[in-house]
Amino acid sequence: MSQTNFFKKMLKEQHTYIVAELSANHNSSIERAEAIIKAAADAGADAIKLQTYTADSLTIPSSQPYFKIEGTSCWAGRTFYDLYEEAYMPWDWHQHLKTLANGLGMDCFSTPFDNTAVDYLMDVGVPCFKVASFEVIDIPLLKKIASTELPVIMSTGMATLSEIHEAVSTLREGGCPEIVLLKCTSAYPALPEEANLLTIPNLAQTFNCPVGLSDHTLGSAVAVAAVSLGAKVVEKHVTLSRADGGPDSSFSMEPHEFKQLVQDIRVVEKALGHVNYELTEKEKETVAVRRSLFVVKDMKKGELFTSQNVRSIRPGNGLHPRYLETVIGRKASTDLEMGTPVSWDILH
Repeated sequence: MSQTNFFKKMLKEQHTYIVAELSANHNSSIERAEAIIKAAADAGADAIKLQTYTADSLTIPSSQPYFKIEGTSCWAGRTFYDLYEEAYMPWDWHQHLKTLANGLGMDCFSTPFDNTAVDYLMDVGVPCFKVASFEVIDIPLLKKIASTELPVIMSTGMATLSEIHEAVSTLREGGCPEIVLLKCTSAYPALPEEANLLTIPNLAQTFNCPVGLSDHTLGSAVAVAAVSLGAKVVEKHVTLSRADGGPDSSFSMEPHEFKQLVQDIRVVEKALGHVNYELTEKEKETVAVRRSLFVVKDMKKGELFTSQNVRSIRPGNGLHPRYLETVIGRKASTDLEMGTPVSWDILH
């Protein structure tokens, strides 16, 4: 499948595309949003991601029990409308924040939650769209997004295999030129034991597309492990300080943590390398320390080599250890001191 220019830049070989999710961590302050973007750039993020919605585009202000959040999430007890009213980011911030991010060397894109958000983001000039896990089943919205013919990064939390198939087919048939699928566990925060990272290579094989991870676990271990399994994109929420509060703060990384995550991922990228059975330059320097055959007791000319006077030990100046059985039973061709490397010319 051909790639757009954006994806060619984004999915560089041996480079994980690291996305800092701003989400609701702006806490209704554009200055705070700016500070988070600057911190993400300083940490080495490749992109900043926004969310484009209003409370009314996501739900309705209802007191019916259906609209109350339950379970063990950090939002339990609140209504959806109340949560989204707090988390909402004013749309007139988008262009300014995108310009700021671009000026700092990062891409900036967003998650639209309805058709008007898609149209608005097209005017802003985003390079791609993000589809949230909760919207994977919103086929009409996916058709709208696909019609823009922009690339899509789609999280797959909660989605069954058949639902992912339907979503991917909808996007591809609707004109989407390229898709990245992100393994995601839609819990806030998510438990590492529920990450199921082995799904990542299976997603890539099943849907013939790049894959990654949208990570809600605490810490960086899960995200770093995902890279070793083939994740090309990693997305993590970022805040200035969890102590400042906010809807997403409890499962967000602080700047110093995000910076360490980026550094760890870059180390893993180097370590992955390529399939190689040749000696590295450093290994060539140490190969002489490997085992070989040495005389380990003084011997007289004509004395038999036995397991008592010849052994495989370090370093590697003598014959290869594979010749031990050949050497045992032969005679010494001359007097030998302990510590003499065994060579063919001392055998009789």
